[in-house]
Amino acid sequence: MKKIILFIALIAGTVSVNAQKKTTTTATVSFDATTPKDGLPKADNKAVIGSINTQTGEVAFEAAVSNFSFANPQMQGHFNGDKWMNSAQYPTFTYTGKIEDLKKVKFAKNGTYKVNVNGQLTVKGITKKSKINGTVTVNNGSINVVSNFSINLSDYGISGQPIDAGKVAKDAKVTVSANF
Repeated sequence: MKKIILFIALIAGTVSVNAQKKTTTTATVSFDATTPKDGLPKADNKAVIGSINTQTGEVAFEAAVSNFSFANPQMQGHFNGDKWMNSAQYPTFTYTGKIEDLKKVKFAKNGTYKVNVNGQLTVKGITKKSKINGTVTVNNGSINVVSNFSINLSDYGISGQPIDAGKVAKDAKVTVSANF
């Protein structure tokens, strides 16, 4: 009898721990470095891995660089090439962070919550501290996270003639959207 009670307690504890961390493999990251001179440097990656821990506030995202899809295949080749993202050597972008003031977000209650996340963004092997603002929306147990921010491409070792010529923006707009 004691073994059965212990077994049930272990299963309940495991389910409780697993319920704290929500994951997805279908988050979207959009990259927009368009300028008035060129509307092509814009791409989406709809196969981004993401997680959020509702107890600790930890968030993480990983995007395969080669999964960014451009309207122009030639642009996609440039983006993944040695002079830009070098996806062969640096296959992923990553972000890990923690929601500030987590107690303001009620994951068990429907609502929309503005959050700040302190973390680290790694692009092309370069990691920088990054504070990102976002919105967490809870709706009947579903958690949606959206964030819009910009990154300075030169901070991550991305430069070149297209940026200097104004065909690619120096600051790229990034949008992250995930449903857990």
